[in-house]
Amino acid sequence: MIEDIKYIAQTAGEIIRGYFGKNFSVEFKSDVKNLVTQADKESEKAIIEFIKKKYPLHGILAEESGSQSKESDYLWVIDPLDGTSNFAHGLPIFSVSIGLQFKREIVAGVVYDIMRDKLYSAEKGSGAFRDNVRISVSKNSIIEKSFLVTGFPYNINENPENAFEKFIAMTKSARAVRRLGSAAIDFCYVAEGVFDGFWEVHLNPWDICAGKLLVEEAGGMVTDFIGQPIDIFNKTILASNGIIHKKMISILREN
Repeated sequence: MIEDIKYIAQTAGEIIRGYFGKNFSVEFKSDVKNLVTQADKESEKAIIEFIKKKYPLHGILAEESGSQSKESDYLWVIDPLDGTSNFAHGLPIFSVSIGLQFKREIVAGVVYDIMRDKLYSAEKGSGAFRDNVRISVSKNSIIEKSFLVTGFPYNINENPENAFEKFIAMTKSARAVRRLGSAAIDFCYVAEGVFDGFWEVHLNPWDICAGKLLVEEAGGMVTDFIGQPIDIFNKTILASNGIIHKKMISILREN
């Protein structure tokens, strides 16, 4: 099944790349900050049509069309375009993210970094890969030398979970903090050791599913802000190389 997930992720990515830098329709969801474009919709349509044709009995949870639940142990969790704001403004940092659960356990995940043409994949118990080359998390053990990444939710004006205070504290503690605008890519960069850690509040299941497995299969750790195991519906997410995890938890809990 992992080859099918890779195939449809890249196919959806090609659709999105075809729209990049051109005219396309843009709509708003809950407010003017939360966009959906023609590319999001076409990408999701292609993915869902593929699943329904080849795996007609499987359940689907997708960002734009929501839940298409069936009495199945399998659930496909889909973000057809993670980083829509980047895409809409011409910033080439966005991805397709597809995770697969079996009996609520993530068993496969693929993130396609579209404009870099990099395909990240993982199967439960089989390691994490970028373009079929095995990847692993960083070995950094010192928070002051850490290169971190985060993101902010659309309701950041409400400062959920003291997001601003946590950002300030992490920025003061680490070497540097970045914000790329695609949580799926953030997970991938932790998995391959570019970033030492990633945290964010109020992510959605489709933001988490594939990336969580990638980090874990690359030797990293993914928990909530107090170190407890998470599922794809958790609202506080901390992913790291595992070595600096406790220190990041300490900073997050104090702010």
